[in-house]
Amino acid sequence: MYLRHTSIRKNGKRHTYWRLVRSVRCGSRVRQETVACLGELDAQGRAKARALAESLCGKLPQGHLFAPADGDERIEVRLKDVRVERGRRFGDVFLGWTLWRALKLDELMARLLPEGREEVPWPTMAAVLVLARLAEPSSELHIAEDWFRKSALDRLLDVPVEKVNEDRLYRALDLLIPQKEEIEKHLKGRMGELFQLEYDLVLYDVTSTYFEGAASGNPLAQRGYSRDHRGDCKQVCIALVVSRCGMPLGYEVFAGNRSDVTTLDEIVETMEQRYGKSQRIWVVDRGMISDDNMEFLKQEGRRYIVGTPRPMLKRFEAELLKEDWRSVREGLEVKLCPAPDGTETFILCRSAQRREKEKAMHERFEKRIEAALEKMASGCERRRQDPLKVARRVGALLGRNSRAAGLFQVEVKTAEDGRAKVAWRKAEAWRDWATLSEGCYLLRSNLTDWSAEDLWKAYIQLTEAEAAFRIHKSNLSLRPIWHQKQERVEAHILVCFLAYVLWKTLEKWQSQAGLGHSPRTLLEELKTIQSADVVLPTSDGRELKLRCVVRPDKAQQDLLFRLGLALPQRLRPPKIAAKM
Repeated sequence: MYLRHTSIRKNGKRHTYWRLVRSVRCGSRVRQETVACLGELDAQGRAKARALAESLCGKLPQGHLFAPADGDERIEVRLKDVRVERGRRFGDVFLGWTLWRALKLDELMARLLPEGREEVPWPTMAAVLVLARLAEPSSELHIAEDWFRKSALDRLLDVPVEKVNEDRLYRALDLLIPQKEEIEKHLKGRMGELFQLEYDLVLYDVTSTYFEGAASGNPLAQRGYSRDHRGDCKQVCIALVVSRCGMPLGYEVFAGNRSDVTTLDEIVETMEQRYGKSQRIWVVDRGMISDDNMEFLKQEGRRYIVGTPRPMLKRFEAELLKEDWRSVREGLEVKLCPAPDGTETFILCRSAQRREKEKAMHERFEKRIEAALEKMASGCERRRQDPLKVARRVGALLGRNSRAAGLFQVEVKTAEDGRAKVAWRKAEAWRDWATLSEGCYLLRSNLTDWSAEDLWKAYIQLTEAEAAFRIHKSNLSLRPIWHQKQERVEAHILVCFLAYVLWKTLEKWQSQAGLGHSPRTLLEELKTIQSADVVLPTSDGRELKLRCVVRPDKAQQDLLFRLGLALPQRLRPPKIAAKM
């Protein structure tokens, strides 16, 4: 890896921005990949990052990691027999363990999962599950048989490799799920302390994730609308509430056939019961809005910013024709349309980029429908066809291409000789409305003292909830779910949720350190830092073992320095060697 910089002149002043890049071979070509954006490396940014690093790991007890500084006893070593054993990935799991303790999850788990007669403490097994999900998402079987023995967690947590097995991991899942509510409450408070978060505005969205297998013993596993385009599989729905910067507040699991619109009141009441009825603002997508939900949100003075179903846009056709739009940013215009009773505000939004996209979609579907209708018509002329079957084919065609189906008025007739005949015409009134409304959408809110720009910016932050789902599915392997029991499924989702909390904490940490917004890149880079046992055979027949951490290279040292993170040089030796 190496540093590259880009210089630009802005407001008469020259700015130099630095990036940490590495060369990656893709087949016969070599391309440069940005590991971290370091910014201008100014003193103010470094001080801010250092303060966050101290709050995360500056006071964490790490004494158990370091080898004690004993006397200067001299022992003769046979140099030709010196060897290195048990190389393990250390950097990524050490970083994950640091995040786990920074969030005080070790203390929380020790309180929620008290010690009994188990050989390995359950709080330790919970940490193994979550750290594995963060570092290398996979199944419990893979953790037990492969991942744990290749990592240095056995040294960090003082757990023998042979003690981590599939049964013990499953039992940890069973013990973890009853603590879900306490875990969420703890994380809300701890993340608020670390990052000075405000939960005055919360974002709510729903996704789904599917199963591999029949999942016949899980009543929540049902077939429904699949965001993963796996309608052939059963699924569950996950409702997530996050802050305006994507930090999670809580989540709930619903049956896979549960409609989004039916989840809103349950989620709002759950969050209010858990965290109180503060004057928070709910930001909700249009897919969860109905008349009943709007009436529910208005109860007890709840504040909201919501999207509206597209048909409601027709009520504002006259406003769309006017030219009193206000530009919020390049390619986006908004305007306020107060409701007649003055209790609500409607916000019309018009996006140039969205207009081009919808226009292209309408044109593509129009051509597709027209070509298919012409083919059907010519086929009916060449040979006798059943009019009823042709009508069903027309209906299926319009259903597959619903974006432009309203443009066509199709009629299937029966000729005198019994042949089917297909005739159609285009509804130009539909085309006129489609052209006028392309790129437009409508929001509504009961915040009457906010500007159109502020309301739009608050609503567009729903992308943070969507990004949270992408991280869960792509980086933390939430899907597919292989568990078949309901409790195990819920525990799997909880482990993914906890890994996401660590992910967002790391993202916030590296962002304030000027290292970009890609925790996966950082974890991949640090996992190459290994720990190993250096075995020193002595002249009197004994063997000394020194557990050492490989010294990071120059680029890795820069990353660790920016994070304010210090790796131990040596770990405590094995107990047998310690007694020598």
